[in-house]
Amino acid sequence: MSLILFAFVVRVRDGLPLSASTDFEHNRELHERKQQLKTISKALTLFPERGTVKGHELNIYFITSEGVSYMTICSSGFPTTMAFCFLEDLRWEFTAAFDSTTVALASRPYSFLEFDGVIQKMKHQYSNCNSLSLSMSLMDIQEDLRARPPEILNLEEMVLSNGTANGHTEPVSGAGSNQRLEPVTTLGILSLVLNIMCAALNLIRGVHLIEYTFQDDNEGIWNVIAFLVAFACCLCQCCLYLFYTPSKKLKSFIVLTFIVVCNIFLFGLRNIWQLIFHIAVASLSTYLILTRKLQEKTNDCGV
Repeated sequence: MSLILFAFVVRVRDGLPLSASTDFEHNRELHERKQQLKTISKALTLFPERGTVKGHELNIYFITSEGVSYMTICSSGFPTTMAFCFLEDLRWEFTAAFDSTTVALASRPYSFLEFDGVIQKMKHQYSNCNSLSLSMSLMDIQEDLRARPPEILNLEEMVLSNGTANGHTEPVSGAGSNQRLEPVTTLGILSLVLNIMCAALNLIRGVHLIEYTFQDDNEGIWNVIAFLVAFACCLCQCCLYLFYTPSKKLKSFIVLTFIVVCNIFLFGLRNIWQLIFHIAVASLSTYLILTRKLQEKTNDCGV
């Protein structure tokens, strides 16, 4: 088995893969380490500039400089000094080939495929230590590591931001704040406008009745409550349509039921056509809430 199994260059600000070595090895631990590598690459701003993740047979090493991170998976028998020397050489080669503007403008994964060959060549050189010709002195690297030792990370105990879990756990799909709904349609915009109009009508009628209710010794208090409940339910329908929420189906039917009951209770204060209008708007909104699905997630670029 090679001493350096995988090398990876990634942009720090968004975890965009820029270049990677060819992968010839396939085993369970390597797959786990590559999953951890992907986890780290998506949250590099949370990690130190230089770090190590220890494994049973394979270790991860990485360094970050000028908005780019250089990462590698090596055999546990490969000296740490050599691993960081490899990453430093990789950094020098990459910065010599691509300036910061080119890196910043990269818009698609693995934009620098031409650098893959350079990584592969360096991997081969470092894996065959007898033929190795280092561009940096190992003694200098040892002194630097002694002065600023890399942080040893334990991804099993770390929980990353934005709902991203550690290297063995996938992000939770039910987290409401991370879910994206399909774009709002023209019919959806119309239903929002009609719902807001219904909410305004309910609020105006409810507030107007409050004055007469107090004058008549609270005889019309239930009418006021019905108008205000209908007003609140119209706003709830707007929120249910615009934002993801768990148990959306149950909540939308409960809100629709309240709107129907309130409008039936107000029969007499509203004519039949007004009731039909309010119930029809609420029914349309419920239909759109139930048919607006979660947006399909694009597959993450694997490493």
